[in-house]
Amino acid sequence: MRTLSRSLPRHALLLLVLVPLLAGCGSKSEDTAATIQPPPVEELYNNGVDALNAKRYSAAADQFASVEQNYPYSPWAVNAQLMQGYAQYMQNHYTDALATLDRFIQLHPTHRSVAYAYYLRALCYYEQIADIQRDQKGTEQAMAALTDVVNRFPDSTYATDARLKIDLCRDHLAGKEMEIGRWYESQHLYEAAIGRFQRVVDDYQTTNHVPEALHRLTEIYLVLGLREQAKQTAAVLGYNYPGSEWYEDSYRQLAGDGLIANAKANGSRPGFFSRAWNSLF
Repeated sequence: MRTLSRSLPRHALLLLVLVPLLAGCGSKSEDTAATIQPPPVEELYNNGVDALNAKRYSAAADQFASVEQNYPYSPWAVNAQLMQGYAQYMQNHYTDALATLDRFIQLHPTHRSVAYAYYLRALCYYEQIADIQRDQKGTEQAMAALTDVVNRFPDSTYATDARLKIDLCRDHLAGKEMEIGRWYESQHLYEAAIGRFQRVVDDYQTTNHVPEALHRLTEIYLVLGLREQAKQTAAVLGYNYPGSEWYEDSYRQLAGDGLIANAKANGSRPGFFSRAWNSLF
């Protein structure tokens, strides 16, 4: 199940890789005598390109595979291998695509399109990210593959898109931690819940789940009677996210426990949180 939106449409991927690959292989204009099997390498390759353009991805993958099988030492075979991986990706045959791309990377580590191969490999993992109710191993694999793209090709177009997708992966993983933490809290397993919410604050600081995590920590500390921890956590929340709904909820809970005087006076909030923040740092 795919839950995260793509930054580049799939047809854009073809434009990024198809033009340089086609430029690398010239076609012969002279007539070729009819043969029984196999067809000429140019014919197989061009049939694959035609099938891609027609969005017949299964046929395209078969044609590119035939190039590699029948003409393994031809320059066309190298490009065909990468194009086969793309066709498999477009069919959502991610396991097959990963095998093809891994083989391409292993055999042709200095190829001019190897950056694209790494990027497409990362997309194969990215497209398999499950919703937060399920195991997030796929999200972690996607993050690792996307990070590999950024580290190897930091100035490439692929790295730019990979960075965006890494942020989305991190937000997804933080969402999973929040879901587990909420469940622990609902079961009154407060120590386990604190661990999950604290991990969001520590490891996923740039995600939009941090304000809620701080609020959940505040309310758990109040339940446990840890008043100073509650005030300190709320101070961090108020200092960093003063306009959030979680800030408002935490403030009301602190006021309800008598930890803030004149709770109904909005003007008192900045003073309290500023003093609490300054006392922490």
